[in-house]
Amino acid sequence: MISRRCIVSATIDLHREVTPAEIRDAENEANRIVWDDRPVSIRFVTAEEAAALPLRKEPARAGSLRLIDVQDFDLSACGGTHVARTGAIGTIATASWEKLRGGTRVEFLCGGRTLARFREWRDALSAATRHLSVTPPDLAAAIERLQGDAKSQQRAMRTLQEQLAAHEGRALAARAEATARGPAIAEALDGWDAASLKTLAVAATVEAPSSSAALFSRTMPAVVVIARGVESQVNAAAVLKALIARFGGKGGGKPEIAQGGGLVAAEAGELVAEARRLLAE
Repeated sequence: MISRRCIVSATIDLHREVTPAEIRDAENEANRIVWDDRPVSIRFVTAEEAAALPLRKEPARAGSLRLIDVQDFDLSACGGTHVARTGAIGTIATASWEKLRGGTRVEFLCGGRTLARFREWRDALSAATRHLSVTPPDLAAAIERLQGDAKSQQRAMRTLQEQLAAHEGRALAARAEATARGPAIAEALDGWDAASLKTLAVAATVEAPSSSAALFSRTMPAVVVIARGVESQVNAAAVLKALIARFGGKGGGKPEIAQGGGLVAAEAGELVAEARRLLAE
């Protein structure tokens, strides 16, 4: 059984893939039988008697069989609970379907559960169309447009971040501290996520090829990116490993660049000080 917000549904697994049209036709046929309000009778027969009957499926057990007969529609062996007439089932509605192990899993509801799911979807649809100022038939297209706009904005943001990183990289390189192993940059920065810190660290070490950089986010747990220029001998992965050993977290990388997260310190300055020491060793 499947539950969504306490609305219980049932599933049936079919041994082949079915099309939306086939599911629609099956749904129509099931409701036709329900609305006909056909009688459902129960009787017991022997295995020999069952062999001569037009059962929908050959029974898996021998001996006396309990048969469920939906008048002029279906005759099957079943030990479950059944209604006296098909009309008691109420509306049958397909909620969803998905491919599963070469077949199809179909989720369906009936009776009051169908109405409850309809109300749930109605409320969600009404809220969505209200927020987007569209009619229900236009909702999918409106969402697609929003997704396209979001992707365009993300691309524009990445371009701006790269341009800003190049500018900020030069500023970071200018603030590098001289050490026995070359210029070292160790800072905690506001407003940069992990991907942006990586772009910024690379930009700073490209600006100063003999430098190394350790850049942290100011939020805790902290994200860190370690990078080195092409002329630096600092092992970024080793520096990250030492930081994780002291401050926790996880991550990895290569001697040229490494990235981690989940580092925790009393304050960002503690992380920066330790990174500066490791870059200078």
